Order: sequence, then C-alpha cells, then structure tokens
Amino acid sequence: MAEFSLPQDSYFLGFDSSTQSLKATVLDSNLNIVASELVHFDSDLPHYKTKDGVYRDPSDSGRIVSPTLMWVEALDLMLQKLHESKFDFSKVAAVSGSGQQHGSVYWKSGSSQILSSLDPKRSLLDQLENAFSIRESPIWMDCSTTAECRAIEKACGGALELARITGSRAYERYTGPQIKKIFDTQPEIYDSTERISLVSSFMASLFAGAYAAIDHTDGAGMNLMDIKEKAWSKVALEATAIGLESKLGDLAPAYAVAGNIAPYFVERYHFNQNCLVVQWSGDNPNSVAGLTLNIPGDLAISLGTSDTVFMITKDPNPGLVGHVFPNPVDVEGYMVMLVYKNGSLTREDVRDRYAEKSWDVFNKFLQQTQPLNGGKLGFYYKEHEILPPLPVGSHRYVIENFSDTLDGLKEREVEEFDPPSEVRALIEGQFLSMRAHAERFGMPSPPKRIIATGGASANHCILSSIASIFGCDVYTVQRPDSASLGAALRAAHGWLCNKKGSFLPISDMYMDKLEKTSLSCKLSVNAGDQELFSKYASIMKKRIEIENRLVQKLGRY
Repeated sequence: MAEFSLPQDSYFLGFDSSTQSLKATVLDSNLNIVASELVHFDSDLPHYKTKDGVYRDPSDSGRIVSPTLMWVEALDLMLQKLHESKFDFSKVAAVSGSGQQHGSVYWKSGSSQILSSLDPKRSLLDQLENAFSIRESPIWMDCSTTAECRAIEKACGGALELARITGSRAYERYTGPQIKKIFDTQPEIYDSTERISLVSSFMASLFAGAYAAIDHTDGAGMNLMDIKEKAWSKVALEATAIGLESKLGDLAPAYAVAGNIAPYFVERYHFNQNCLVVQWSGDNPNSVAGLTLNIPGDLAISLGTSDTVFMITKDPNPGLVGHVFPNPVDVEGYMVMLVYKNGSLTREDVRDRYAEKSWDVFNKFLQQTQPLNGGKLGFYYKEHEILPPLPVGSHRYVIENFSDTLDGLKEREVEEFDPPSEVRALIEGQFLSMRAHAERFGMPSPPKRIIATGGASANHCILSSIASIFGCDVYTVQRPDSASLGAALRAAHGWLCNKKGSFLPISDMYMDKLEKTSLSCKLSVNAGDQELFSKYASIMKKRIEIENRLVQKLGRY
C-alpha cells in the first residue's frame, strides 16, 4: 500500500452544494479534518430572496427551483472565505464534491467558450451571468412532472421495466422527466441548450474549466442511465427528448479525474496547477462514502432536509419502491436508497406548532410519552411525499382497544392529538415507515448497526427512538455533514486511483487507521429492548396497512 499512499503535507478539498448551503471540508493526508467552511444561501446571499434555498411556485403547481447563479456566487464567496482564513490552496492535491441529487443546469450555446477562458481578475458570477438558457434550476423537491413520468414509463414498457433498466421508476424530481417537461413545453429553450449538467457535474465543470462528465452514481438518479451497463439507455433517451445524448455528454466512474484544475483558480487563489478535479457525485452517494458504509447489514440514515436510508448490496433488484445506484466507491457494488422528502423542515414545523418552537420542549414530549404512543399513528406531509407517494396533508389514527397485540383491532381517524402525542407520532411514524420499506428491500431485521448523520443526528432523543424501532445500536459520525466529508474522501480516493492508473478499493485507504481519523463513528445509543422491537413490528404492519389505503385513495401513482 505504501506505493499508493497519499502525499504527505497535502490536502483534499471536498464540497457539498446542497439545498440550503454550500459546505467545504478539508482532509489532510491522514484523513483528519483540518478546515471547514459554510455558506448559507438564505442568510449569506439574501438578495436571491430564497426560502430554505429555493423558490416555490405560489400557485401550488409543485414547481420548486433554485437560482443557478446563486450556486455560482456561493462558490465565489466560499473560496473568498477560505482565502481570508489564510487557507493554503497550494497544498490541495485534489478537489471533489457533491451536489444535491436530481437538480439540473442548462448551459446556453456558446457557454463552453466562456467556461474555458475565465478571467482570474473577475468573479465567476460576473462572467457566467449570461451562460444559462434557464436561470432557475429544477431541483429534487419539484413535483410538477407527473404527466411526463407516466409518459416515460409507458414508452419504456411500464414502471417496473423502467426501474429494471434505470434503477427507479419515473419520479417527478428525476432529471429525465424534468428535461422532458422543458422539451415539450419550451422547445426553443431546449434547442438553445448545448449541455445539460447535474448540480454535481455543473460544479465540477467550474473547477475544471470545461464540461465535466456526469458520474455513474449521480447519473443513475436521472431515469436515463442503464445501471448495469453504466451507459445511457437508448430507450429512456428516446422516451425523453430528441437529440438528448449529445446534450448530456459522457458518463464516467465516480473515481475518475475530470481534469486538472482550471488556470482561473491557479491564478486567482494560487491552487497548484497539478491539483486534480475528481468527478463530483450526488450528495447521497457522497454520504455513503463519508459514512464508510461498506459492511452488508449496516444501515445508514441521513436526517436532513430530506431523510434518506442507505444500504449496500452486490445484487441490485430494483422495484417500484426505492432506488438503486452504482456504489461511488465500489465498482462492483450498488447502493440502495429510500428517500423521504419530509425531513427536517417537517420536524421543525411540528416543533413550531406543538412544542412551543423549542427543541427542548420537543425532546421533553418525546421523553414523557411511552413507546408505541398508546396506539396513536400519524402521517405528516408538509411537502408532497415521495415514499409513500402522498400529497401535502396530515392524517392521524387511534387504534381502538390498543394492547400489545394488534390482531383484529381497528383504527379510527381523528383530527388531532395532544401535543406530546403529536411529537411522538411524527417521530415514530417516520422511522416505522423506514423500517418497513427497508425490510421490503432485504434489510436484515434487526440490522447489524445504524449509522446516523445529518442535523437531527445530534438529537439523542430522536436517536433513542431509532434504536428502539430498529432494535440495533445507533452510531454517529464526528461531523453531521457527511456529504462534504465524503467528497473530501473521494478526492483522496480519486487521487490514489489516478496514481495507480486503475480503480483501487477504498478500503485500502483505511487500513488500520480508520478509527483514528475523521471518518470514524462512535456508539451513541444502545439497541432497544428486543420485546419492544417485536411490538414495534406489530404496529408497523398496522401502519403499512393504513399507508397502503391512503395511497390507493390519495396517491399520485
């Protein structure tokens, strides 16, 4: 391994261009964090007037976008902050990053020339102001493309066949349906677009000074790529838009190098001209890397703006629920992902309405209510939910004559619970749903362990509920922003693969020092009582019965 060790006294810079912020994390050659920085879109760039980093269509059409130039200006500001902190850019051997998955950027014809000839005396924002044919990028929260989803599925032989090819049935937030909507409704915009990037490949393009490829893992979140062949699917492309392949460009492995850093950054910020730009990927794949999720039977749960469940597998078996992507750090493996749009913002909404806008009160309510909540079950959707596919709204049920066994018991719908029960219904409901759908995807019950990340992973009361419902130990990482940490790790991994000239198993980077690095995780909560775990299994089945009825009645599929 010494032949392929990381260069001493070097840095590996990772970014995460997420929904609400741009984060940066720097690892040294021992994989320890040496610097970090954050740009929060709403507060640091208030002139864009976003709320939670996005614009929502007031007509409730489901259209949710972000200003593309905000991401450009955020990078300007981030690099300026690092510069002012005396960060030594010349020591960065490689840079990589993550972008919020499914978001898309539309480069106007002629923009490649702008990108390749950036003036180091001017900001990126100033030079790229007119580079985009669409100034507001569709993002993962958008749900305005239901008609396009159904049309793509039909053209590909049905939802299950599309999932078999691309890893997922058609979802509104996926890039393919978003492109089809533009192709169908704004053909002149589509025709004037020379390249379509994901948020990840867009940001990589800025650093490389040329259009970067879409990586295999993030490309799987488009309904356009054959996940087994790792190539664009002809049938999916034809179902989406005419001439699309030329606008998408190439695909590349996540560990590949997009090129050396552009002269713009060498001259303006004094990066080393040999600094490598490793392919960027999606925020969820980078979280898998940052959590070092490489043991079958492990489960990772990210508790952020969206809540996401991750598993790894060697045998992909896509279905109508969940998503399958190539593993960003294992060329032979895959990652399974379950996504819940109603994450932190929905928890904050319930906190504000029922817990006096206080996390302390929220946690007190969780602690004073009993597990299983006396048979009270809640469904809370501040946003159109992905899993299950249900519209905005809340649904509350009380199981009559509730006891340890639910056989034969019926439920009745109610208008509201008392505040403590609302809080527990929200938390238990989310994790019961996660457990049920993960078990459907082959998760062992209980899992070997859970690694929790994201902002809410700092809440011990929430972690205790997870440990009780899943029946296993819950670990947390040293830092909640696993996506930027994973991006920095992938920068180091890409550097090593480039030096070797081929793929290098990422486990070779860890060797015996993993527990001594910033990638280590620690035990936070011990497994819950096994008897309680079994009781949760019973109430979980009742919840899924209700969920299935709601989907049949209200669902968007």
